[in-house]
Amino acid sequence: MILLTVGMQLGFDRLIRAMDRLAPELGERIVAQVGPGSYCPQHMEAHERLDPQEFERLAREARLIVSHAGIGTLLTARRLNKPIVLFPREASLSEHRNDHQLATARQLADRPAISVAYDESELPLAVRRGLEMDRVEWAPPAALASLRQAVAQFIDE
Repeated sequence: MILLTVGMQLGFDRLIRAMDRLAPELGERIVAQVGPGSYCPQHMEAHERLDPQEFERLAREARLIVSHAGIGTLLTARRLNKPIVLFPREASLSEHRNDHQLATARQLADRPAISVAYDESELPLAVRRGLEMDRVEWAPPAALASLRQAVAQFIDE
């Protein structure tokens, strides 16, 4: 199962529409939390909102999470060791106030558990890459790994 989420504050019809077009090719059940958007998906189970317990259950069950580049969903994927595909909102398309989601996606794009699709044409490859990952172990950021190593060395000395 794939869990698709766009958060609950804003709709994100561009992502929902792109995943709905891709859904028949994937052979996976897709449960989508679509927010207050206007597009009604035809090939996914859509919910405007999911309560926190249901979202948690679905996230645990999912093989892959596909999401706007929201920090809450990123933290959930990391906590559950789930691969995630980020599809950031763009201010130039009136999807958000600014491009902080693009900045987040660019910062995280090289992480092993994260695939990024910046537009609809990149989404199919990013989703397939995510589905190939199975369960992942999120690597700590390089700075955190260096800090841990320095602390361990200090303690050993």
